[in-house]
Amino acid sequence: MNLYELTVRDREDNPVSLETYRGKVLLIVNTATGCGFTPQYTGLQKLYDAYRDRGFEILDFPCNQFANQAPGSIEEIQQFCTLNYGTTFPRFAKIDVNGAAESPLYAFLKSEKGGLLGDAIKWNFTKFLIDRDGRVVKRFAPMDAPESLTGEIEALL
Repeated sequence: MNLYELTVRDREDNPVSLETYRGKVLLIVNTATGCGFTPQYTGLQKLYDAYRDRGFEILDFPCNQFANQAPGSIEEIQQFCTLNYGTTFPRFAKIDVNGAAESPLYAFLKSEKGGLLGDAIKWNFTKFLIDRDGRVVKRFAPMDAPESLTGEIEALL
C-alpha cells in the first residue's frame, strides 16, 4: 500500500484519488474549528501562500473525535475557516482518525509514522509531512506551530 493508492472524500462527498497529488509535497492535517489550536489555520495559510507555487499542498481533514471540537456540517466548517482565517487550501469531508471508523488515510499515515505515545492521534492539528514520492517524512504534534515547519518543507521542495 502507498499513499497514492488511497481515495478520500471531498467536501461534496465525491471520491478523490490521492494520485492527484503525486509529485507534490503535502502537509496532511486533522483540524477542528473549536480547538485551542484552531488559530493555527493562520500559520497553515501562510505556509500555503508561501509554497503552493513550488508544489506544496495542505490537505485539511476536519475531525470531530476530540471533545466535539469540529461540530457542524462541512459547509459550516468551510465557511468558518474562509471567513475567520481566509483559508484557500483543500478541505475534505470530516473523518475519524482513530477507532473503528478510522479513515484508511490515517491508518496508513500512523503505520508510517507513529507518535511518541503510540500510533493513535492524540488531538487535532496533528500534522504529517509527505515528500514528492508519497513517503511520510515526519509527524508533528498539535503544539508544533505551522511556522516551525518551514525549514523541513523547504528541504523537500
